[in-house]
Amino acid sequence: MTTATRTLTDARAWARDGTDLLLDAVADLDEEGFSAPSRLPGWTRSHLVAHVAANADALCNLVHWAATDEERPMYASPEERTAGIAKGPTLSADELRSWLTGSARRLAEDLDRLNHEQWQHEVLTAQGRAVPATELPWMRARETCVHAVDLGAGGVTFADLPHGFLAALTEEIRAKRALDGLPEGPLPEVAAWLAGRPHVLADASELDPWL
Repeated sequence: MTTATRTLTDARAWARDGTDLLLDAVADLDEEGFSAPSRLPGWTRSHLVAHVAANADALCNLVHWAATDEERPMYASPEERTAGIAKGPTLSADELRSWLTGSARRLAEDLDRLNHEQWQHEVLTAQGRAVPATELPWMRARETCVHAVDLGAGGVTFADLPHGFLAALTEEIRAKRALDGLPEGPLPEVAAWLAGRPHVLADASELDPWL
């Protein structure tokens, strides 16, 4: 599968899959569990969960933009994004779970209300890219699926992510990294390598983290 064949329906399903993996992974975490390191250097699980929850809130801003034509950026400033991540360790386990669950639900409900015309409206990502609203579920799928692995809880690995998602992710990162070829190996391991995450591929050069 390539980005050319990735559909809106695909992306919405993958975003739900990633959200389910995250919610399952945090279901039994206590304060100590949230304070433990994630697989992202320098981030605890509470930082990571706060980031994913804030990402849903930010994407809701873009859905509002697509629905109303009222410009509403993902984040008011880079400082706002940083503050959302830093908020994680200040919240209790129940507050983090509630934020993660509630923000994901609001985003899904907002996306459900978009009509055909609104899905085509362009918005700006945090990086300043103009994209149609149809790209928003894919942006969310990447956040939820990859960070479900990064959380380091619940035993989630790249092998647990949907095959179609992994294929689309691999094609996207390969193109963005301008790589002509890929190492031989199972798709989950190739995707992990491309994303700059731990993998078991032999003789594959190390890449900087992506996302």
